[in-house]
Amino acid sequence: MTRVSKLAKELNLKSSFLIEKCQEYGFEHIKHHANSLTEEQVDLLRSKLVKGVVKGTSTKKKQHVSKIDKNDKKGKDEGTAKTVLSETALKERRRIPLWKQRAREDLIKGRWKEVTRISLPRRAKRFERRAREIPKVKKHIPLKEKEGKVTIELPASVKDVSKILGVRASDIISKLLMEHNVCVTINQTLDSDVIEMVGLEYGVEVELKQAKDIEEEFVLDEEAESADDLKPRAPIVTFLGHVDHGKTSLLDSIRKTNVASREAGGITQHIGACRVETNGKHVVFLDTPGHEAFTAMRARGANVTDLVVLVVAADDGVMPQTEEAINHARAAKVPILVAINKVDKPEANVLKVKQQLAALDLNPEDWGGKVQMIETSVVTKIGLDALLDGLLLEAEILELKANPKKSARGVVLEAQIHEGRGVIANLMVRDGELHRGDIVFCGQAYGRVRAIYNDCGKDIREAGPSSPVAISGLSACPEAGDKFYVVKDIQKAREIALERQKKIREISLSGRQHVTLDNLYKRIEEGYVKEIKIILKADFKGSVEVLKKSLEKLSTKEVRVRILHSAVGGITETDVLLADASDAIVIGFHIVPEDKASILAEESGVDIRLYKVIYDATNDIRDAMEGMLEPERVEQTIGKVEIRRIFKVSKVGNIAGCYVKSGKIMRNSLVKVIRDSVILYDGRLATLRVLKEDVKEVNAGYECGIKIAKFDDIKVGDIIEAYEVQEIARTLS
Repeated sequence: MTRVSKLAKELNLKSSFLIEKCQEYGFEHIKHHANSLTEEQVDLLRSKLVKGVVKGTSTKKKQHVSKIDKNDKKGKDEGTAKTVLSETALKERRRIPLWKQRAREDLIKGRWKEVTRISLPRRAKRFERRAREIPKVKKHIPLKEKEGKVTIELPASVKDVSKILGVRASDIISKLLMEHNVCVTINQTLDSDVIEMVGLEYGVEVELKQAKDIEEEFVLDEEAESADDLKPRAPIVTFLGHVDHGKTSLLDSIRKTNVASREAGGITQHIGACRVETNGKHVVFLDTPGHEAFTAMRARGANVTDLVVLVVAADDGVMPQTEEAINHARAAKVPILVAINKVDKPEANVLKVKQQLAALDLNPEDWGGKVQMIETSVVTKIGLDALLDGLLLEAEILELKANPKKSARGVVLEAQIHEGRGVIANLMVRDGELHRGDIVFCGQAYGRVRAIYNDCGKDIREAGPSSPVAISGLSACPEAGDKFYVVKDIQKAREIALERQKKIREISLSGRQHVTLDNLYKRIEEGYVKEIKIILKADFKGSVEVLKKSLEKLSTKEVRVRILHSAVGGITETDVLLADASDAIVIGFHIVPEDKASILAEESGVDIRLYKVIYDATNDIRDAMEGMLEPERVEQTIGKVEIRRIFKVSKVGNIAGCYVKSGKIMRNSLVKVIRDSVILYDGRLATLRVLKEDVKEVNAGYECGIKIAKFDDIKVGDIIEAYEVQEIARTLS
């Protein structure tokens, strides 16, 4: 049997023409090219159609058929070769570029003038460009789903979890939405609980790990330091105090300059640094602003330095910003030295100032305390040398040392963009030595040091420990307070800068979380908090004292209440800034926060609690502290299982055929293997099966198969005791 289409192809005829001839010759059942013909019908059609003249055909068809007839006479092989040649010619024609084919058509049609030597290359480029613009379809590479246990660094987005688990991000998003009513996007950061839940959904045990800080990951080819390499370094000192108590003027007298006259309104508007030599040794000074609007900058200055000089005017005494400065220094755990300034004024009362400071737990040395209190005067130059000697003495007690042979590291004080020199960053070199040409990495900026200027504006080639310098050559302005490092590979610095930008973006998307009374227990579990820091504001001084004593009485050995700052009046921006810097809670009693303070607290995530009854405040803090106490852990037996048979399976180990005698055993239970009343092993189950199926639990009276994780030394008659650990909340009482 031969199909019509096959015969038409052999005869080099159209199938429709062959079907018409079949109808003429009486083959009425032939109506489609897929119909079959018998051998007799094929012979008849060949005899009729391969002759020179076919009835009913046109002149062209006659010529065509006569050609086939000739080929047929020459032999079947020659006809087949002719067909192959025609197919080869067709393929060759297809290989010709489209623009050349169209050019040939234009030539055939006589349009030679339109096809010139210049237009042909243009057409070629146009067709090549169009071919390049056709989008290439990317091959989809299926993800390989993970099994067992994986580790995920926090913060992690849906995309990160998808990549680690080997599951499509779209599947995770749809599962969270449909089954758990959690709506997320592919780049959204997931909570730790949600990540663990996703892992359980796909049968993967997830171990969460907090991402290391980049400074910790970035090992700077640091040689092992020996005692011989460490050399004494100059102390870095910060001046703190109330407005117009003479901080900048006092520093101006020490360094013999005139900075205060250049400040707007006589108030310092930026953080400056200088290096002063005294008795063959050096002291580095940072001058911080005294105005309330710059509270955050003052807090940063206290954290950078080794010592704090608290400037108190003898005529004004302790003022609100004086207490705030003390709180900032204590929060940074920096030693305090007091300079009682303006003692030359007739209304000066040094004894009153000492009494006020003693009430704030700053007891002077001449009263048996540990705080140096030096009387100074800018006008009469009294006490300036004594102040410098006191700073050197404190530095000797602290034993400040650094290694000048290693790569430099330190802190960024401030940065700006200079019109002619680019980014200028003021740095404090705390350790190592900085050279011109070093590659510096700080925050999100990096670059090669082009120039180094000291505190006097002189161009230098290198700067050692405790040196305030200004450098140029960074790629961008770093943030004040960023740590800087000298590295050897600029490509590595660029990669880490980009990675830090990514991390900062993820943190900004997830939002910074401060300590609140609601999340206090979670924060203590994560190891962030061991004490509750409180900023206390009330309407009257008596209320402040009562609240302060009541809250401090709640302190225990495990959890401590620490009052960072307490004062009379409403909650201000300064209070919120201090809470933001020290991760504290603001408590207000019979007062309300200012509008700007409320907005700032909402933006920075600071928790503000307002109360009208003292007991409400103490009860809330008590409840939060009870949540911080470590719970009592109690073991409770939930079932006992007897091993009655042991099956040895290659590459798996010993499988225990068991009978549940009492209670129940669950797949996630903790178990103890007991033999002759002695505990042989304490761990977890690897598998729990009934017949060949994994089950979640097996109750008393049923048999099961058990594989104990990492333990095969089992015998018939051993008892497997399943238990769980219950945590009982503890109270302060």
